[in-house]
Amino acid sequence: MDTLIAPLIASLSQHHPGTNLSDVERAYEIAKQAHSGQMRKSGDEYITHPVAVAEILAELGLNSETIIAALLHDTVEDTTYSLVQMRVDFGEKIANLVDGVTKLDKLIYGPTAEAETVRKMVIAMSRDIRVLVIKLADRLHNARTWGYVSQENSERKARETLDIYAPLAHRLGMNAIKWELEDLSFQVLEPKKYDEIARLVTERSTSREALSSDVIAVVQEDLAKDGIEATVTGRQKHYYSVYQKMVVRGRDFNDIYDLVGIRVLVKDVRDCYAVLGSIHARWSPIPGRFKDYIAMPKFNLYQSLHTTVIG
Repeated sequence: MDTLIAPLIASLSQHHPGTNLSDVERAYEIAKQAHSGQMRKSGDEYITHPVAVAEILAELGLNSETIIAALLHDTVEDTTYSLVQMRVDFGEKIANLVDGVTKLDKLIYGPTAEAETVRKMVIAMSRDIRVLVIKLADRLHNARTWGYVSQENSERKARETLDIYAPLAHRLGMNAIKWELEDLSFQVLEPKKYDEIARLVTERSTSREALSSDVIAVVQEDLAKDGIEATVTGRQKHYYSVYQKMVVRGRDFNDIYDLVGIRVLVKDVRDCYAVLGSIHARWSPIPGRFKDYIAMPKFNLYQSLHTTVIG
């Protein structure tokens, strides 16, 4: 097996044990041949890009159909491999996914375009939600390599990412991708502010981690006493999120970074409300900061309860 695709195969085997890996390997070989001789700005062979996109999606648990489309997503636009041949080789569903991504690539976002209008156009053009997911993974890997393109190009792409792709990732509930896209864009657009916040976060990380561990321990103890089975974890604060709170709310870094975010995962809705009661019994809720996404789910059907407490 080619060493470049080995991590992808391992990830697929872990997340989808029954996957027909031979089709994935076949897609890789076709993509590798199609992109032969093409190079990235980084100096890497072009095939490293679709493989990286596929790896991002595999880590998110996407199935082999989506992974194959990710491996082939640039072939129709950038090589002689045709959509007609793809339909013969892999079937209609995968060809439609690649066709959808190709059409999104041709969507032009300029300074006169309204971001919300473009987001609606992107959603409307993506009949299969997996087209958007592939595009987000594609943008994420490209963003990780912005250091190899011109400043003008990277700034344009970073602005587009903040305006279009990060909000789309949020609407799809893909928060890990949203946060990384925002931080990478922030680093390009406001490098001095990014470095300053990174420095402040690093300086405070030890004390904040200790506080977070203490809060998690208290919550776990309270839930155990109440007979609620739950997984309690800390939530890392991201640089762009910190920056936004400082700008929008006019708050000092210390005021924002003293906040500890935790996530509690439970089996059902009843336990979710029970956890809320337990936390509110321990600490005082701040008025106006409670959000019920169970009674009113988000666009992507995301359901949870959000609260802010003080104590």
